[in-house]
Amino acid sequence: MYIAMNRFRVVPGFEQAFEDMWKSRQGRLAEVPGYLEFHMLKGPKADDHTLYASHTLWETVEHFQAWTKSEQFRAAHANAGQNRGKVEYLSGPQFEGFEVIISEDKNGVRAADAA
Repeated sequence: MYIAMNRFRVVPGFEQAFEDMWKSRQGRLAEVPGYLEFHMLKGPKADDHTLYASHTLWETVEHFQAWTKSEQFRAAHANAGQNRGKVEYLSGPQFEGFEVIISEDKNGVRAADAA
């Protein structure tokens, strides 16, 4: 499995606009092979930002890479420029990708094929 994350540092006062933007966004992930899950995470607040992270789980890194080159990816990000000025960030999103080396379910069972 592969986890793709983007961290967003949202300026105080723009949190609700950021959350509303994501809640109203049309999801296209389920249309592509290898997609497993999506989560938008809200993290701690600092003096100058609130931390958010998008988190997608993929069967393989190759599935994630195919998503980034797909028509669905272009469609999902087509309106990104329309939100300029509605949300302020300290900087652009910071991408982090992780290969899953151990996966354990709620019963403590580890996936045999997690590599």
